[in-house]
Amino acid sequence: MTIEAAKEVLRIEEAGLEEVRRNLGGEFLEAVDTILGTNGKVVICGIGKSGIIGQKISATFNSTGTCSTFLHPVEAMHGDLGTVVGGDVVLAISYSGETVELLTLLVAIRERGNTIIAMTGGLKSTLARLADIVLNIHIPEEACPLRLAPTTSTTATLALGDAVAMILINRRHFQAEDFRLNHPGGSLGQRLKVRVTEVMNTGIDVPIVGPDASAMDAMLALNEKNLGVVLILSEKREVLGIVTDGDIRRAWVNGTESQDLTQLKARELMTENPVCIDDEHLAADALSIMQRYEITALPIVDSEKRLTGLIHLHNLLGKGEFRFLV
Repeated sequence: MTIEAAKEVLRIEEAGLEEVRRNLGGEFLEAVDTILGTNGKVVICGIGKSGIIGQKISATFNSTGTCSTFLHPVEAMHGDLGTVVGGDVVLAISYSGETVELLTLLVAIRERGNTIIAMTGGLKSTLARLADIVLNIHIPEEACPLRLAPTTSTTATLALGDAVAMILINRRHFQAEDFRLNHPGGSLGQRLKVRVTEVMNTGIDVPIVGPDASAMDAMLALNEKNLGVVLILSEKREVLGIVTDGDIRRAWVNGTESQDLTQLKARELMTENPVCIDDEHLAADALSIMQRYEITALPIVDSEKRLTGLIHLHNLLGKGEFRFLV
């Protein structure tokens, strides 16, 4: 019964996220454009659970290239309103849209001429009427069995805040090196400062086969090392190509009686001249390249283009010992 009840909570929250996703429209792009177009910062306001979610969204903005601060509505009305200056965009969060302390603050902010973006489930609420842009976080129901505690609604708010932050990353062309500069003291920041040679897989930990190896041998090497790729090397250890688990799946699905996968050579499956990086680069450079090409593994080569190692996304963002902290 306990497990089933827990699953029901997750089902309800998933349904809430699906509702938010379905309702996403042009107002989202308008909000992103507004934030990108400002010379100021994003001031995030909310009370209670919405305030806590707002603080997290503000922290994510700051770490990913969008200057932000959290402003408590009550403190704002007692002097902290001076935090809001011309050019700032205000992101106000209230699921009902009728939070008195927040609305009192927004009336004062409107008099200053700042743009207000609302995150609310109340599209006809006072907050929606005060805002210039409204982001809809309406959800079918809260996961709380009493239908009282903010649960699904806070999850939806947090997820939509993440969506805004991630689109801003793309639009600002924010890179791993920029992220590292904002995290000089974190485990990820420290991890990205080092050379790729300090975090890459080497020796027997790197899945490799020759070009004339069978496709089955390539599959076995890929499966044994569990890095999602196998490298195809020349006799001089030059990287001729790469075979991913996706390549294997596609070859298996597309195979015919005249082209049995077990009869293929590794060179017939590989992508030739894969993206590589030399061993003088930093881990941050490797992460930027992996992000740019949307790949999860990157061969490391020396000055003569011979393989020295393989770096995987797990080496950078963490798996087990290292955790991705934002």
